[in-house]
Amino acid sequence: MLTADRYPTLAARAGRWLRRAVPALLLCAATQAAHAAGGTLAADMAAGLKDEGLAGAVWSEVLPDGTVRTGAAGLRDAGKQLPMQADTRVQVGSVAKVALALGVLRLVSEDRLTLDTPLLQVLPELALKNPWQASDPVRIRHLLAHTSGLDNVRFWQAFSLKPAPETPLAEAFDGGGLLRVRARPGSRYAYSNMGYGLLGMVIERVTGQPYERYLDAQLLQPLGMADSTFGFVTQAGTRVPGDPRLAMGHFEHGVAQAAVPQYLRPASQFTTTAADMGKLAQFLMGDGKLDGTQFIDLALMGALSEPSGTDAAQAGLAAGHGLALAARDRHNVVGACHPGTTVGFRAMLCIYPEQDSAFFVAFNTDAEAADYERFNRLLLRDLELPLRAPAPRGTPAPTVENWQGVYVPSPSPMASMAWVDAVFGFTRLKWDGESLFLIPFQGEPTELEPAGGFLFRASDRSAPSHVLMQEDGRHILSDGLRSYERVSMLRMLVLWGSLALGAAGLLYVLLVGVYRAARRRLGRGEHLFAPLLSLLALALPLPFFFFQSYLRLGDVTIASVLLALATGALPLAMAFGLARCWRSRGTLAEDGSLAKWDWVALLAALQLLLVLAWWGLLPLRLWQM
Repeated sequence: MLTADRYPTLAARAGRWLRRAVPALLLCAATQAAHAAGGTLAADMAAGLKDEGLAGAVWSEVLPDGTVRTGAAGLRDAGKQLPMQADTRVQVGSVAKVALALGVLRLVSEDRLTLDTPLLQVLPELALKNPWQASDPVRIRHLLAHTSGLDNVRFWQAFSLKPAPETPLAEAFDGGGLLRVRARPGSRYAYSNMGYGLLGMVIERVTGQPYERYLDAQLLQPLGMADSTFGFVTQAGTRVPGDPRLAMGHFEHGVAQAAVPQYLRPASQFTTTAADMGKLAQFLMGDGKLDGTQFIDLALMGALSEPSGTDAAQAGLAAGHGLALAARDRHNVVGACHPGTTVGFRAMLCIYPEQDSAFFVAFNTDAEAADYERFNRLLLRDLELPLRAPAPRGTPAPTVENWQGVYVPSPSPMASMAWVDAVFGFTRLKWDGESLFLIPFQGEPTELEPAGGFLFRASDRSAPSHVLMQEDGRHILSDGLRSYERVSMLRMLVLWGSLALGAAGLLYVLLVGVYRAARRRLGRGEHLFAPLLSLLALALPLPFFFFQSYLRLGDVTIASVLLALATGALPLAMAFGLARCWRSRGTLAEDGSLAKWDWVALLAALQLLLVLAWWGLLPLRLWQM
């Protein structure tokens, strides 16, 4: 049986050409078949929505002749069975960052700001903890390109019903330790919604007005995007009037969800139409001029999707994020894109400047299991973009084998989940003499073909997609948008062993405790009584979570308080049980039954709980995560 550890060289060689050629051949064949059969994009999109269980979609395509073509399929409100129309308004989540970035670049073009302006120069009141402040302060360019080293988002910032449409942006950063820089600014890409929340505050400080009002008037209006706004818009208004043209958001099985205000609204609050997004795409592919006047500096336009300054870029990797967009190499077509997700919506914006083509698509369903990439392929097929030949195989550096080992995300996408990412998000790097293999704990292995030196290319990419680097003696793997750092096997064995022993100990307490309780052998003085009770208490918050909106997961509620109390009591209960074991150690030594293993199980469970507490996961206070 073949495993991910031992790839037969012959099989690997035989599969390389197929993996390289099949995506291009399939896309080309699909295009020819669709045109031959008279298939239309609208019909294929409608069929895709049905297959994937999505309510509806709107899209726009920018053609080389400057034409913007729009379309729609499915329902804008599944409950009322209202059809989606091409001019239906939608919300686009993080695609809003592209437009907000243009607003910042407009200020730079007007010399009201510079890319190298330190953040603390504009917002000196921020409690920013940057170990590299003296040499590498967080600058405006770092916030735009997601290289500030700041955390992505906290749980309570994303899941809360507390904010109002006009809640001050500064309230998103209340609390100590939020603005802690975890990597040297400018060195590594780490997606940060917090960073764009801060950019909204920068706009307000520089312009002296709410960022929504400034951007609507000074960015969207000049671009002719009259159907778009950064302001809060919802379908069924309570705090503000509802907009009947705005599609209803949905989750799996057609569950409807109206839009709600957010703390980090500059990062994802944007309402628009397919036609307006076509106008935005046209501007992104242009020279920055409006009506013959330079609206955004030409050099800034050239940097929209060009990564620069990061360690990966300096090592020769062209993949990564620019000032507004990320380079996207998919299906042998190279462009620049930005995805978006918000309450009940998903979206994607992609531009292809070399071909003067672009597409935008938005879905009013956020479903985890749906294949959204399917629709991107349909739009690429309809645009008939030329396919790019894969880069030729290169000669790898002779020391590549030294990079083999276990790698963990660095920095972790969310600081509060660093333990989870280390234990479950690691990947193994293996070199077989000809190819590099990424073997993640979760997911399928990926083969990387040498592209010269320390650059490598995945089989479904046409250009180098990964680079190996060494920083201060540390081995780093990066794809331009994620960085992984090699860790010692001993450290990983300690983490895995701690998890395995702790899980076994907790399971023992649960099963043996329940068994003894059923046999009426678990009195209050028994050493498993308190530990079992604490485990069973974990079920107390469940009915409260069931009946509250998931959008309140980050708020202080009965459910979240009960969860914090129950998880906080766990290590105390285990320690209490161990203390009872110690006091009755003589009795346990004489008892030949299973009871003599109680102290082992309690000790195993306690060590895991203490590890989780050390990493900040216990007690589980969702309103602080």
